[in-house]
Amino acid sequence: MVEVNEYFDGSVKSLEVSAEDGRKTVGVMQPGEYDFETETTEIMTVVFGEISVYYEDEGEWEDYGVGASFDVPAESTLKVKTSQDSVYLCEYE
Repeated sequence: MVEVNEYFDGSVKSLEVSAEDGRKTVGVMQPGEYDFETETTEIMTVVFGEISVYYEDEGEWEDYGVGASFDVPAESTLKVKTSQDSVYLCEYE
């Protein structure tokens, strides 16, 4: 079954599916800055566009383009921004 998720007044939307190897979402972010609270460890891969991630302990943003992946720790705040419509794949562990 596919579930539709919507965040930030529709600026971020994703489709969620449970696969044999775990839960996954494919989503679209419109330009903006967003904070997400995570429950489980996630691996995010940029499919289209560019997503910047803020690393608080380093005090700086890191940019991820098409094909790049980054890990998101469980029970943390993920701070991201994008200047263009961007598509991502999120795999939950």
